[in-house]
This record gives sequence, C-alpha cells and structure tokens, in this order.
Amino acid sequence: MTDPRKQRRIWYAIGGVLIVAFLAYGATSFKSNLTPYVSFHEAEQSGKQVQVAGALVNGSTRYVDAAKELSFTMADAEGGTLQVLYKGVKPGNFEEATQIVAIGSFHNGAFHAEQLLVKCPSKYQGLEEASGKSGSRT
Repeated sequence: MTDPRKQRRIWYAIGGVLIVAFLAYGATSFKSNLTPYVSFHEAEQSGKQVQVAGALVNGSTRYVDAAKELSFTMADAEGGTLQVLYKGVKPGNFEEATQIVAIGSFHNGAFHAEQLLVKCPSKYQGLEEASGKSGSRT
C-alpha cells in the first residue's frame, strides 16, 4: 500500500501544474487578441492589426452597394488623414458620426478595416441642450 499523504501531495502537484498551465494559456490568448490604438502613422508602419480613431472627412464617403464596399477618409487630431477601405454593410447614420474607430491593418496604400465602430450623437443630446439641463434631478 502507498502512503495516503504522499498520494494526496501528488494529486495537489498535478492540480497545481494544470492550474498554472491554464492560466498561462489564458494570458497568452488574451494578449494575442488585444488590438492596440495607434496613430495613423504608426498604423501605416505596423502592418499588424490595430485600431485607429478619427473623424469622418466630409464628402469623402463612397459606397458601392452591389459590392458592399465602403471607402472614406478619416482625420485625426494632429491633422493627418487616412484612407480607409471596408467590405461590408455601411453602418447606419455613418455620415452623422462624431468619431469612427476602424480595426484592421494597413497595406497596399490604404487601411483595410475588418470592423468599424461608429459613434453618433446621442438622440438625447438635443433635448439636454434645448432644456438647458446637463443632468437629471431625482
């Protein structure tokens, strides 16, 4: 017969190794799925999947409905611009966007977005400004 204390220690050791392995796997998976925000210039140099944020340049939007291809130009706070190409359905209220976040990578002279996040003005924003209130009372 084997010593029950020794057997218990072996099971604890195996459990500890499994927990460490799962934590290491989770940390590397999480890190590989992070998409950092970068400047337009950094996006052009990177070649990796990144996020860029900026404002829509008025009059730059072109959408081909049959091919579901959207192209537009974004401007950043420093005055830089970035040509963005996106294949997919054009987001609703796209032209009214106050900010656009594009997730993708830069190649062949343009930023190829796989995802677009569009921030539009709140439908309640006009109500707050008209009433002169910035908050609610309880």
